[in-house]
Amino acid sequence: MITAEALTPDDGPAERVDALTLGRRVRDLRVSRGMTLEQLGRAIDRAPSQVSMIENGKREPRLSMLRQLALALGTTIDDLLDEEAPNERAALEIAVERAQRGPVFEALGIHPFRISKSYSDETLRTILSLHQEVERLHKERAATPEEARRANAQLRATMRARDNHFPELEAEARKLLDAVGHRGGPVSQQLVGDMALHLGFTLHYVPDLPHSTRSVTDKKNGRIYLPTQQSASRDSRSPVVQAFASHLLGHEEPANYADFLRQRIETNYLTAAILLPEADAVRFLAEAKNFRRISMEDLRDAFAVSYETAAHRFTNLATAHFGIPVHFTKVHESGTIVKAYSNDGVRHPTDALGAVEGTTVCRKWTAFTVFAAEDRFSPWYQYTDNPNGTYWCTSRVEKAKEGEYSITVGVPFEHVKWFRGRDTRNRSQSTCPDEACCRRPPTELAEVWARQSWPAARTPTSLLAALPTGTFPGVDDAEVYRFLDRHAPRE
Repeated sequence: MITAEALTPDDGPAERVDALTLGRRVRDLRVSRGMTLEQLGRAIDRAPSQVSMIENGKREPRLSMLRQLALALGTTIDDLLDEEAPNERAALEIAVERAQRGPVFEALGIHPFRISKSYSDETLRTILSLHQEVERLHKERAATPEEARRANAQLRATMRARDNHFPELEAEARKLLDAVGHRGGPVSQQLVGDMALHLGFTLHYVPDLPHSTRSVTDKKNGRIYLPTQQSASRDSRSPVVQAFASHLLGHEEPANYADFLRQRIETNYLTAAILLPEADAVRFLAEAKNFRRISMEDLRDAFAVSYETAAHRFTNLATAHFGIPVHFTKVHESGTIVKAYSNDGVRHPTDALGAVEGTTVCRKWTAFTVFAAEDRFSPWYQYTDNPNGTYWCTSRVEKAKEGEYSITVGVPFEHVKWFRGRDTRNRSQSTCPDEACCRRPPTELAEVWARQSWPAARTPTSLLAALPTGTFPGVDDAEVYRFLDRHAPRE
């Protein structure tokens, strides 16, 4: 048992603390002992407002403060950290508070409210029932892609918990680079070809690659097929590395969407770790940080990769090696978020399942305002004031066959000092998810046009079309098998 006496004042933060339950237990003990917030605050040498934040689950106390709380309340730390609510009323309040902090409230634009004693137990139960029904309806409406979106949300949570840094994948990249004699710096096309040979594959460029694939690997004959025509905006090395990455990582045929998405993330991560080796990239970024000129463009140019790959790679290394929290977004010109990652507290929009991809970015964020930039050859820098802080971002627009995309990397204001572009005067203010920020049209325009317009929406071709139901989502197995049979070597 951990007792109050077993801890010292300089202990670090408590791990895996359920802040809401802890707060309610502190409040319950304080009230049962007839103490006011002021009295408990004096006992632990803290302001009453700080005690209130703990009781409301808005602050996780360090172990040293838990020791003081336990002593002041005449209990043990084990009792404070008990995962059960102290009573039925507290359990209801915790459940409602969690619902308010979840994706359903945010998706509906409902502002959190303070749960006071004036709310009856029946009122709280009604709120919970309504929340559960809305959540059920959202899930029912999104039944087809639900599994994929839920798996994607869970995967993003894992990436956030690990600061998007995976040492085991870094080790695989180093092992392969060492095997082909890489001695530092950018990785050449020849070296990538040597890696494929080292792993037992030959490269074959063909004009008839199945339209639903970027490459096809013939494991039986040790062949990797790639398209003869490469996109001008894409690095020709990446498809090769991505093709043999799954073999290197020992991927089996995916059993479900969660497997498929995990394998895709691992493949993309390993590809970036090979093209921007950790030791070299960290050395480059450390020098840039020393001179306060970190730049995604410089990282891109130093390793001859795409801007998107450089931005992705920066998220792998920024927090783990430099203590810089960061967020990343890839946004279509329509405003739809295609990819997103964050560990810096920025609040990306989410749907009812907690997924970010597929939602619409705030029109005042850098990821959207960059599309209006006149100079497409220079990076676009911007400060954005959000409800939870100020963020600085650097963004660039890239073209693809589906249209234009913005690639954006951002950090909290206190970390902008390390980046080139921090002196920008571009500034915006966002209050999203408040609909008045950029979703709700001005009242004067709505009054004129609300009943006088009938826009014809451009329906995405994938809106109602189901993905082919082969082993790999989005890939037509029959087309792939016919292709492999057509190109297989004949005895």
